[in-house]
Formats: sequence, C-alpha cells, structure tokens
Amino acid sequence: MAMESIASPSRSSALNRIWRIAATGFCFALFGIGGLAMSTLWFTALRLTIKDPERCSSLTQGSIRNSFRLFLWLTRALGVLDYRFDGVEKFQEDRGTLVVSNHPSLLDYVFLASCMPRCDCIVKQSLLKNVFMRGVIKAAGYIPNADSETLLPLCKKRLDDNGMLLIFPEGTRTTPNEPMQLQRGAANVAVRCGVDIRLVTIHCDPPMLTKRGKWYNIPPVKPLFQIAVKEKLCVRDYIADGDASPAIAARRLTQTLSQRLVPEPVQTNEKNNG
Repeated sequence: MAMESIASPSRSSALNRIWRIAATGFCFALFGIGGLAMSTLWFTALRLTIKDPERCSSLTQGSIRNSFRLFLWLTRALGVLDYRFDGVEKFQEDRGTLVVSNHPSLLDYVFLASCMPRCDCIVKQSLLKNVFMRGVIKAAGYIPNADSETLLPLCKKRLDDNGMLLIFPEGTRTTPNEPMQLQRGAANVAVRCGVDIRLVTIHCDPPMLTKRGKWYNIPPVKPLFQIAVKEKLCVRDYIADGDASPAIAARRLTQTLSQRLVPEPVQTNEKNNG
C-alpha cells in the first residue's frame, strides 16, 4: 500500500488552505530576507576574508546547502508542502559529472542544492550587475552564461576539478500538461567536455510554483515533491561513432534526455524523508 501522503487525499478545508497561503507567504518572505542578509553580510565576509577561491567556494556552497535545508524543513513543519528524496546517495559517486533535471517548479534548484555535495550552476551573465547577487555568484564560484566560446572552457575546467554542474535543459520551468521542450545546451556540454550525465526527475502532485502560477496559487491539497536521482548516462555511448560530429551526438543525447527526464511518482511504503 502506498504511503498516505502519496494517496489522493480529499480537498483540504478552507481554514487549512488559508493557513497554507499565509505560511507560504511567510516562508518566502523569510527566504528573501535571509537571502539578502546572507548576500550582503555573510557571503561578502567570506569573499573578503578567505583568499583561497576553492575554499571560499566550498564554504559558500555549504552555507547555501544548509540554509536551503533549513528552509525546506520550515516549509514541511508549517504544512506548506511535503517532499521525498530517493537515491540521493548516488550523488556521492558524481564528482566531475553533469547533473541534469526536469524543471517543473520554482523550488527545483533549492531541492537539488540542498542534497548535492556540491552544486555548480550556470547563471545569467546579467546577474553579475546585480549588487546583491554579484557577491554570491563570485563567492560560490558559479559560472556566468557567456558566449559558448567562453562558457564551454569554464564548464570543462569546473568539471575537470571534480565539480558537479547542474543544468535544467528546458531552460525555464515546464508548463503543466505540456510536453518538455529541451534545448541542446546540456548535451553539448556533456559531449564537448566528455563527461557523463546523472539524471534527476522532479515530480510535484498537485503542481505548485509552476511557470504560470503565482506563489499564492495554492493547490487544493498540500503538494508532495518527489526528487528521484536516477541512472547515469555514459557520454561515450554517444560519441563512440567516429563519424558522428559533436552536433549529431548532442542531438542524439538530447533525444534520450527528452525520454528519460519524464518523471514518475515514486511509490513507496517508507515515511517521507528529507
């Protein structure tokens, strides 16, 4: 028998829904205030006092990981949402690996960064002009999304240094009930850098914090996020053909990703864990 939180529950009471709307607003307000405080104070202090870039990046990412865990614990404790991780121990094998996931909600990065030993990200180049984000990006060692001639060498260097690079190949959040449209960026990085891909799927039932949904669009029942760390794709299988160009290999790999990144709810008798 599937666990109670996965079964299809009845609609929650009006009072419960009002509570979840208020609790959601509180959690996101706290997230924003906490993020601003950490950006302006803690991360700036790390960047100015720790001269070793690798150690500064490690401490910054550790701070981000722990703050995200605290935030997720709070959302669960207040009844905003529930979540379950499956197979996260596989991340311990993934140094120098590309982590690729579908992207159904605003919290996907938060979930993954909270459980990955290291989470290197590609961020918008324009964020370097943001006074609040610039320090975080530099301290964490995130990679700005510049042109491909600059981006690929930066990605390869980070992966060669045993980094774990997270990419959402959709580029933006999925619209519910619409098929995924994958860009080839993730496949191109994997093929041209010669690194394997760890697949992750995220499923949320009912959907919450989607591309078209506002934070206050609370579903009728408490949503359950299920984050499943799946198998690893060997990039050599796509570039082994000597006649295949990197572009063809990336196209084939993208086709595989479009099939493997379709999430399925994890059915289990075990209690949710975070």
